[in-house]
Amino acid sequence: MRTRAAGTCPLRSIALAVAAGSLLLGCTAGTSDGASERTATSEASASSTAPVLVPPASPRPTVPPGVGAGSGKVLSQGELDRAVLAGGDVPGFDVGPMDPPPAQGERAATAACAPLTAVINGKPEPVGKAVSYRQITGAANGVPAVSEFLTAHGPRDAGALLSRLRTAVTACARGFRATGGDSPSTYTAVRDLTAPQAGDESLKYQVTGDFEGDPVPLVFHVVRVGGTVATFYTANLEGASTPDLPRALVAAQVAKLR
Repeated sequence: MRTRAAGTCPLRSIALAVAAGSLLLGCTAGTSDGASERTATSEASASSTAPVLVPPASPRPTVPPGVGAGSGKVLSQGELDRAVLAGGDVPGFDVGPMDPPPAQGERAATAACAPLTAVINGKPEPVGKAVSYRQITGAANGVPAVSEFLTAHGPRDAGALLSRLRTAVTACARGFRATGGDSPSTYTAVRDLTAPQAGDESLKYQVTGDFEGDPVPLVFHVVRVGGTVATFYTANLEGASTPDLPRALVAAQVAKLR
């Protein structure tokens, strides 16, 4: 099955992705192998009673020396591609490429929430001068499934990116609506989460989507190292609890950027 494009899906497409047996968060509408919506929905019903898989423990990462992003330089595409997480960087996790997002993504109905939809679309703003996308999964059973995009900005734009997100998390705490994709999306709540110390600046937050009345928690962890920003996200598609995002992934990425 082909890896999906970056950017979280409209909520209906998230459900279809799970039904297809592939928790790949960066995706476009529908399944990449051409399965019909009817088949995906049927499979989703059949898999609803499947046991919840426990994410593997986060072992200590062993990564090569960093690329010097901490100095504030704007990384080139080549430097960014070398710095982004790769297979073997974090034991217990598989890392693979992910397609870039589609040209058109979701648009927040409220301007104050636009920074949140920019990240949901896989295109945090200000837009990076270079970007690398990766899909990360637990090697044992594919759990957790985490998407990452690494963007090069320069210190001023990278700082503005996190500042705008912090403001949006507060302004949109009661939720927001977005249009675009295959159908409108409703996000019922946004809340700040405690972020472990990482890089020069770190922000972790949860956006809770609504899929036919069921909550879909999406967790984002955004970390700045100099002028480079690493964005990780994952989702809980089986309940309302906040999904785990392994710290070892974040630590390994920061080490490769330093």
